Amino acid sequence: MHMSRYFLFFVLLLMIGLNSCISNKKVTYLQNKENDAALEEDKLLNYQIPEYKLQYNDIIDVKVLTAEDMIEKGFNAGEEGGMANRTSLGQNGGDIYYMTGYTIDKEGNIRLPLAGEVQVQEMTLEEARKAIEKALRKYVNTELYVRVKLGGIRYTAFGEFRRPGKYVVLQDRMTIYEAIANAGDMTVVAKRDEVMLIRQYPEGTKLHKIDLNDRSIIQSPFYFIQPNDQIYAEPMKVREIGTGENTAQTLALVFSAITAVALIINLSN
Repeated sequence: MHMSRYFLFFVLLLMIGLNSCISNKKVTYLQNKENDAALEEDKLLNYQIPEYKLQYNDIIDVKVLTAEDMIEKGFNAGEEGGMANRTSLGQNGGDIYYMTGYTIDKEGNIRLPLAGEVQVQEMTLEEARKAIEKALRKYVNTELYVRVKLGGIRYTAFGEFRRPGKYVVLQDRMTIYEAIANAGDMTVVAKRDEVMLIRQYPEGTKLHKIDLNDRSIIQSPFYFIQPNDQIYAEPMKVREIGTGENTAQTLALVFSAITAVALIINLSN
């Protein structure tokens, strides 16, 4: 009678372990969903790249050169020291543009030498460049070169990531898959079909649920992340009972539990 109960208990543990195994379908990115029109692998896909508008707390990199600067030092005037400072900050793990860039304040302004405060909030980078050049024209009569770039893309990955944290990437644009890879990819128990994207807009914050398993995301406005995006990966239910990275690890955990229970039973007898 006791052996029968123990056997049933072992079978129950084994069934729980097998049910906790996660199928490849749940962890495979860019699938063709059954109810959607298939997106062929060799087909050219059009994607949306919304033109980003600057917001509060964004950091922009502004470079200004006059004709005299370019004649005397060439087109790369002012880059050497700046690059050295940025490299040093980057090696120390800091936000490399925090000390060298211009942060947009709550009123939507940046404060530049000579020009003072310049309104750039809700402008594209090209519109901001023109606004800065216009402000500087009051003080500079010669040829003027102004370059404005985002001081990298800042985003946060948290939840079921292998390396959760806040990241700064020196690129003008970045896909959500690149952002995930940069954070070490998601763990095996992450809900890839219900990822929460928290995005900042001029009027406030919006929450978006996205499905990373569906390849039609390439044609959505969330394929490219934006500065200050936050990506949250929620765990699956199997996280509550524990699971391994694959079937072999899960079975090893189950058999370890069975062995431990058997040992306790033997000791109690």
